[in-house]
Amino acid sequence: MAGGNERSMKALKEVWKRAENSLCADCGKPDPDWASSTLGVFICLSCSGIHRNIPSISKVKSLKMDYWDDAQVQFLAKHGNAVTKAVYEAHIPIYYYQPTYNDCQILREQWIRAKYERKEFTEPGKQLPYSDGVKEGILWKRGRDNGQFLPRKFLLSEREGCLKYFTKQDAKEPKINVKIDVINATFQPEKIGNPNGLQITYLKDNKTRNIFVYHESGKEVVDWFNAIRSVQFHYLKVAFPIASDNEIKNRLTRNFLKEGYMEKTGPKQREAFKKRWFTLDHRRLMYFKDPLDAFAKGEVFVGSGENGYSVQKGLPSGTQGNFSWHYGITIVTPDREYLFTCETETDQLEWIRAFTSVINQAMTPQEYASKCLDAVSFPS
Repeated sequence: MAGGNERSMKALKEVWKRAENSLCADCGKPDPDWASSTLGVFICLSCSGIHRNIPSISKVKSLKMDYWDDAQVQFLAKHGNAVTKAVYEAHIPIYYYQPTYNDCQILREQWIRAKYERKEFTEPGKQLPYSDGVKEGILWKRGRDNGQFLPRKFLLSEREGCLKYFTKQDAKEPKINVKIDVINATFQPEKIGNPNGLQITYLKDNKTRNIFVYHESGKEVVDWFNAIRSVQFHYLKVAFPIASDNEIKNRLTRNFLKEGYMEKTGPKQREAFKKRWFTLDHRRLMYFKDPLDAFAKGEVFVGSGENGYSVQKGLPSGTQGNFSWHYGITIVTPDREYLFTCETETDQLEWIRAFTSVINQAMTPQEYASKCLDAVSFPS
């Protein structure tokens, strides 16, 4: 018995060491130490918890702490991440968002359920709830002024190239009608206070407008998210016919590079620093009095180093404004310097890293065209 167990463990380690099994099959996290004995995939601890919630599909065990018999090890050896992914991920639409271990729980859960439970990607041309170019339904939307979440009808249309919402079910005219190419969507469960919280942003009069929504069903809100990406993808395919699918995919919805509180001062740099919520959305740095504000109080374009932009640790000597946080950051632009302070050194270094990643990237022609955003800078 002991010899058989030792033999199984040795064989298990051999399968586990294969390069294909070095990343979690579902989120890509390095060094997974769990596996599904029924699917044959190697997964991380976090994804194993999601698998455990679909026991009719997946039985999970620890590779370090649980006993694996010969038959289970042979099953893992026959399958593994490469073989299993070739089956369950055979026909993923190019626009479908495949989450990583950095993404929120609801995205990862619905990705796993879509693969193994609903088998959405096993057949070519399968009709999916986010693939037919139109989606209509109710989302709970946060009121811009009162902060209450109320049910609102939303309509997404590929034919019209827009997203609309209506304040009443029978309303003929939408409250908003937004072109699909100016929309971004990103999951914000902590900010919104709901595990299925989705933040939809769009440009209005050259300013960013935020809409915060959720749905009781995690599947439904993720379907909305991928429906937006689907409509955007097909719109951009028409608008940029010579662009490759991957180039277009990279222009779909994006996560914010960095969010959090910093203190800021005005353009004269003599005013007291005030605590504000900041969002870095690629080259747009915006600040809000409250994280759930509908509009930013100010924003600035963050260009590239070759165009005169840089980030510096600390504040200029002789800075006069009063501040309570002492980890300073200076953003240098061709027009002026922007001064911020962070509460901790960790925050400071994370913000500097985020700014540096943007500044080190060359600007695209579209970004040169949008550089007029520099005129929409932080007020005092």
